[in-house]
Amino acid sequence: MTPRPLTPFEGMDIRSLLDEQAAVRGDHPCLIWEPFEGETARWTYAEFRDAVRRVAGGLHARGVQPGQRVLIHLDNCPESIIAWLGCAYAGAVGVTTNAKSTADELGYFAKHSKAVGAITQPKFADLVALAAPALGWRVATETDNGAPAAPPPAGFEPFAALAGDDLPDRPHDPWAPFGIQYTSGTTARPKAVLWTHANALWGARQCAAHEDLRPTDVHLVHLPLFHTNAQAYSVLAALWSGASMVLLPRFSASRFWPVSLKHGATWTSMVPFCVKALAEQPRPERHSYRFWGNGVCEPPWDALFGVKTIGWWGMTETITHGIVGSPYRKDAPLSMGRPAAGYEIYVLGEDDRPVGPGEVGDLYVRGVPGVSLFLEYADNPEATKAAFREDGLFITGDRVRLGPDGGLYFADRSKDMLKVGGENVAASEIERVIAAVPGVAEVAVVGMRHPMLDEAPAAFVIPHSGAVADLEDRIAAACTEALAAFKRPHLIRLVDSLPRSTLEKVAKADLRAQLAAEATA
Repeated sequence: MTPRPLTPFEGMDIRSLLDEQAAVRGDHPCLIWEPFEGETARWTYAEFRDAVRRVAGGLHARGVQPGQRVLIHLDNCPESIIAWLGCAYAGAVGVTTNAKSTADELGYFAKHSKAVGAITQPKFADLVALAAPALGWRVATETDNGAPAAPPPAGFEPFAALAGDDLPDRPHDPWAPFGIQYTSGTTARPKAVLWTHANALWGARQCAAHEDLRPTDVHLVHLPLFHTNAQAYSVLAALWSGASMVLLPRFSASRFWPVSLKHGATWTSMVPFCVKALAEQPRPERHSYRFWGNGVCEPPWDALFGVKTIGWWGMTETITHGIVGSPYRKDAPLSMGRPAAGYEIYVLGEDDRPVGPGEVGDLYVRGVPGVSLFLEYADNPEATKAAFREDGLFITGDRVRLGPDGGLYFADRSKDMLKVGGENVAASEIERVIAAVPGVAEVAVVGMRHPMLDEAPAAFVIPHSGAVADLEDRIAAACTEALAAFKRPHLIRLVDSLPRSTLEKVAKADLRAQLAAEATA
């Protein structure tokens, strides 16, 4: 068996980072909570580390052993960060789950992870009790994201019951398990992405470097804390650099600028949904933002908001950005950036050759499992093996175009490549044409079953208000003009909304399932 390599974090784990920052930046603001209801709350680095350590002590007091898993089902709130890191500080594994999960999904997460207990909040208490009745213990926060405090629901202990002081010493092991996130399922149950402490520290260090985060920075955190973006790109990066975090329950277009100005926020992660919403809001003449992070570099809206956007690409399995832009050098507009240090990035065509400028290929990543790549899909060796090629390259499932400028541009998810009568059709190509039709607010194209062609394009379109009249005809005409016959949608459906998954991405699997159900009805 090949021995494990040395990591950059020998003799370290998440305790090392928290303890060091508490020692050297103890009085500096660490976490600032800005609820929609209630008062602002603040923790210095010393206070934050102590809060995390108390949770770790409380977990130990109730018998949670290193390596055991704890379900954390919370909206954004201080307890979601403190509980997540408290588990890691105790050597336990926090299983952070999507707050929008159904009872069936949550029950699967609890059973598959073999969670020994759960930490949630009052509004999710009935759901957790229904979904996971076999859990050994359940804890609920006093409040739902800053709302007035209430007694714990029946069968739940208050979050304060987790506080404990006694915590036995144990070695600092970077290979110890740190946390689990479940990927979005498509045709199968979600997979449990397992990070080690080395993964968490790698994400902290690399994200801080990519973002040029400094101890003087203030990072606004508004994306969901069960997701890699908020966990690694925001929280862990801020902890590594000694920056301050301002936490919101969720993104709010009306509160974004007032909170940003109040605390002098200098950094935040964005997704297109947020940017679109902010474009409709009044903008301050001046602000303190140095950078925003998003899926593309230097988008057109940078001029509108007076900020530079650093583009990036990453996955839960890559911990941080495998492709990223530069804080100070000019990036190719709308690219994701260039390969990041610490990874080998490959874009390969169907014959397994590297693509040339202007060509699209499949994206693969080589890294070190347990350090720069996830350790494994927990308790699923078959899925772990299937995620890698025989040569060790991780299969991302994304398709990428290499620009003549050297930038890498997202093209499609592999599953968004339709096979229409033997012809490959990119959903994004059809979406680009439809999105340009006046009156179209948003579009998603998926494959639908077809008796002759195997599958055919289907377009779901959200119209702008008042733009429904003849919109379908105009979309069809635009597709006829711009697309070859086999690429044109066989179905154009106007809808009020689209199903969403993490970070407001369109849940195309739900659209495919809807069409499949209609076909068999």
